[in-house]
Amino acid sequence: MAATMTPAQLERFEARLLAERADARQRLAEFDDAMSAVRAARSDATADDEHDPEGPTMTQEWSQRTAVLADVRSELADVERALGRIADGSYGVCGNCGRRIAVARLDARPTAELCIDCARRLG
Repeated sequence: MAATMTPAQLERFEARLLAERADARQRLAEFDDAMSAVRAARSDATADDEHDPEGPTMTQEWSQRTAVLADVRSELADVERALGRIADGSYGVCGNCGRRIAVARLDARPTAELCIDCARRLG
């Protein structure tokens, strides 16, 4: 079943996804810079990783930043896939059952690949 979204709705979602992509890319660049700083600090043999009572250890900092970086990369991949679906005409169509994804669901989650029924059933 083809999506019956209006051109205006598609344009609105595309603009939103492009903005989300720009934001995610900016955060990715910032986190890459932060990771480089932590990496440099961890390689410094004089850094006292375990004896600073005022803050987290570098290992803890590395772990937290790595998790955030992975989340941003995943978010960016979701946005890229959604933009690809807009480009190929499949945006708004459930990747599982082929039915239309409700506009309200896409408003809440513009990267959604599944209709709400399939998301509930498969999630």
